[in-house]
Parts: sequence; C-alpha cells; structure tokens
Amino acid sequence: MFSRNPRGKSSSRPSVNRAGRPTSRGRRRAPQARALDLTQFVKKAIQTTETEVFNPKHRFADFEMHSKLKANVAAAGYVHPTPIQDGTIPHILNGRDVIGIANTGTGKTAAFLLPLIHKTFKHRTEKVLIIVPTRELALQIEDELRKFATGSGLCSALCIGGAHMGDQLRSLSRNPSFVIGTPGRLKDLIERKKLHIAEFNNIVLDEVDRMLDMGFINDIKYLVALMKTPRQSLFFSATMPREILDLAQKFLNDPVTITIKSRATSENVDQDIVRVGPKEEKIEVLHNLLIMPELKKVLIFGRTKHGVEKLASRLEDRGFKADSIHGDKSQSQRARALRRFKNDELTVLVATDVAARGLDIPDVTHVINYELPENYEDYIHRIGRTGRGDKKGNALTFVD
Repeated sequence: MFSRNPRGKSSSRPSVNRAGRPTSRGRRRAPQARALDLTQFVKKAIQTTETEVFNPKHRFADFEMHSKLKANVAAAGYVHPTPIQDGTIPHILNGRDVIGIANTGTGKTAAFLLPLIHKTFKHRTEKVLIIVPTRELALQIEDELRKFATGSGLCSALCIGGAHMGDQLRSLSRNPSFVIGTPGRLKDLIERKKLHIAEFNNIVLDEVDRMLDMGFINDIKYLVALMKTPRQSLFFSATMPREILDLAQKFLNDPVTITIKSRATSENVDQDIVRVGPKEEKIEVLHNLLIMPELKKVLIFGRTKHGVEKLASRLEDRGFKADSIHGDKSQSQRARALRRFKNDELTVLVATDVAARGLDIPDVTHVINYELPENYEDYIHRIGRTGRGDKKGNALTFVD
C-alpha cells in the first residue's frame, strides 16, 4: 500500500481552510467521505498472460467511402478500425439506425463521424445533429470532424453553453452540414428560432447514459421529437439503462445493436491510497509525488471549483506546469487548458468532475484523487482517464 502514515489511522478532523478554521463545506462532506469503503481504492491492474487479439473484418480502405475521406483517414494514420468502428460503420453506411454500446476511449467518435461525413460528401443536402452531454466532448468531436473533413468544404457549428452566442449564430447562418451541441444550448437556440432542426435528417446521441445522469432526458425527447422522419438515428452509450432503451425503441427504426464487450476500465489501472498523517501538509505530500519521474502526465481531481483553482495556482507557484478546468472558467479557458494538456505543454491538470467522463486525453500516466469523490461510480469514471485502451494506468487516492 502506498502510505505516508504507517499507523493507518483515519483522521476525524473536519476540513479546514488555510487559517485552520473548519469550513462549512467540509462539515457537509465529511459524512459522505467516511461512508466510502477505502479498500475499494486499492487494487492491482489485472495482468493477463494471454491477450485476446481483435482481428477486424475490414480495413478503413475497404469501406465504401468517398476517396477524399479515405485519404484524410489514411493521412491521420488510421489503417485498421477498432471493434466498435468495425461493427457499426458498415451498418451506418447502409443507412441503418444503430445502437452502439462500448466504453469511452474505444473509437466511438470516428465510428459515427466517418460514415456521416461520407453521406454529406455524396449529398450536400444531408444535415447532421450531434448531441452530447458536455462542452469538452463537443469540442473533441468538432476537432475530429475537422480532421476527417479536411478539404471537403463542409461547415459545422458548435452550439454549447459558456461560449459566445454571437459566434454560434454566425456559424448557424452559414447553413452548416453538422451541428454539434449540448442539450441546453440547442434548446435555447431552437426557442430563439435560430436553429431549425426539422431540417436535419441525421441525429447522433453520444454518451446517452451520461445525459441521463445529468438530467437531460426530457430535453433529448424534446429535441428528437422536432426532427423530420424518415431520418437516420444513432445512439452511442457505455451502458443501456431501461430509460435509454425505452427512448431508443421509441425513436429508432429497426436498429442494429452492436455491443463491444471489454473489461472494466478499472482493470487496466493500478489503484492505491496515499495516507496523509495528522502532522503532514497535504500539498507537500502531493509535491513529493509529482516530482517522481514516473508521474509524467497527471490528472488531479478535486471537488470544488474554488479548491481546484487554488490547488492549480499553488502548484504553479511551486514550479509545476499546471492548469485547471472547472465550471467557473470560460469555455475558451477550458479548451486552452485541455489543448495544452493533450499537447504535453502541461504536466498537471487539476479538474472537477467535469473532466471525469467523455474525454479522451491520451497518455495520462496517473490520476490522483486529491479529494474523495462523492461516490464509487464517480471514482470509476475519474480513474478511467488513465489506462485507456491496452495501456496500463495508475490511480492514487488521498485519505486522512
């Protein structure tokens, strides 16, 4: 066990601020934190002597897609599709409605983008609406779209909260082939009569289970009901709760369901706890970890926007290349921080749970839970940012 306190005693002290006074926020959180079973945070990554090798039925060059699109795919270095891509792309190209069930980080974005870009290449009247739960995921999809649609002349509009409405209105005025957005902003634009989704004949719902968790289910029903029929509808999700299945059965037409079985995210991750003794300052313990050479690209989770911002600032003061993302930052600030982290301009990104789902950040070596999550499900989503694909990751959780 990774321990700074060999006695292993848990502290009953409430959270305190820098002046040493208990915070009301800390008093509210303490019962929740104590309810978590700390043994759940200690687990070795599963080592397998035999790895099941996926043999795709296709190569990207085999798919009946526009030559320009194939050239862009090849330029991006893609040769063989992932399981979810191999299973869904042929059906989407054939015009079928599809339910794709696979974990994040398995290539779902390209699975729906490639055949839909092909469709708009062939028929410029085709219009695609992509609905996602978070701004960061919308930005990630737009980046992928630009990469695959290079040289096509296709326009897109990004419609998300926290960004300038004027820029989004200008994008919509260009009659984009693709609109990518979050439910709240899309609904707002429709009510302002700036977005007319009855013109769209393709819809993608990505991370549907996350949208259910975030309370967007009624907005989704509202948006889908406004779209024209017939249309092509694609649902992608890591899980398929009953409410989502009911929604799919209502709005999809004879869908093909592709389920990609994969081991749990946490099985790729070495998990351990870091005990902070009563006389130790938490920031010092973190500092001593971050200077270890194996901690090359670290995502640190806190629970409050203020706490995350303060921690990132303190780490910067100590010489670490650090930044933060949380709900109080503008969209441009969040996008810049993520871009720098992805491009290895930062070694540390401090985040609230806004970064725990739906983001594909390559090569994160360690996730550190500087503050305990609300529940074990949130913990699993946090540590899922490391150990992605076939790579091994590491997760450390601070406990008093």
